[in-house]
Amino acid sequence: MRTISADTLGPPDHYTMVEQPMPNPGGNQILVRVHAASLGYADVLLAAGGYQVKPPLPFVPGTEASGTVVAAGPGVAGIATGDKVVVARFGGCLADHILAGRDEVFPMPEGMSFEQASSYRSNYSTALHALKDRAALGAGETLLVLGAAGGVGTAAVQIGKRLGARVIAGASSEAKRAFARAQGADDVLDYSVGNWRDSLKALTGGRGVDVVFDPVGGILFEPAFRSLAWGGRHLVIGFAGGDIPRLPANLPLLKGAALVGVDIRQFHIKEPDKALANDEQIARWCADGLHPPVGSIFDFADFRAAMTAASKGASLGKVVIRIGQD
Repeated sequence: MRTISADTLGPPDHYTMVEQPMPNPGGNQILVRVHAASLGYADVLLAAGGYQVKPPLPFVPGTEASGTVVAAGPGVAGIATGDKVVVARFGGCLADHILAGRDEVFPMPEGMSFEQASSYRSNYSTALHALKDRAALGAGETLLVLGAAGGVGTAAVQIGKRLGARVIAGASSEAKRAFARAQGADDVLDYSVGNWRDSLKALTGGRGVDVVFDPVGGILFEPAFRSLAWGGRHLVIGFAGGDIPRLPANLPLLKGAALVGVDIRQFHIKEPDKALANDEQIARWCADGLHPPVGSIFDFADFRAAMTAASKGASLGKVVIRIGQD
């Protein structure tokens, strides 16, 4: 089997394609032949060693993939050889085969392509947990999504609409804003200009927004928090903008507002029953037509270019690597 691996964490040029022996599943393990894997900003950050948690070495990047079960251990129930599945795990998905635990393998939603299925789970799980569990976003509230054309931003736009919110999509280019509007955003915001808060005030009649979904951080963080309405909630998803920002403590006080962290990995560990209920809700929405848009698609041999594209946030939607076909 072929994997993308490195003995030290670092940029894309640290990683090479290597041949490894084909594993045999035992116990509660499943061997999946991979058709597609996806990369987001967090995946590249993890591969570079910049993530909050450092993975063990040698490291194979990629936290999501889709494919077909080719073998299963004797302890596996509910998944059989030939099933189309999604794999979600803390690394190890940039490979043409994955040996995964039963708890890392999920049925692939019907109606999705392998490319779509490789890129939906973590983004939709993060967006739903953030908006429903952490922000308690209500129908009729106004949601501002930063980085709205990226993978998790697109998921927030789509799920925000499913929850009944008015969604304002923030993005830095006309193409990205048009893309976000096509995913269901009610209004769009150009935050590449200096007076973007004035534009946001105009869109909200001077009131501000109820919830900020923020996977960007950086220089957008404090202005976005200042744009909250009374009782607003600012969701900290990640820091694709680079710097981890700071916030004057008087701002939450003056607005009666909350700064709320979102860690989907810890949520699945600490509250598995709630996480499962969210997964079931997402599955129902997917059956009802909720699908992620596929961003840039790369061949397996071009994995370094795919990692670079994911690190720059240039793709509309999540970056996908096509690894195998039926």
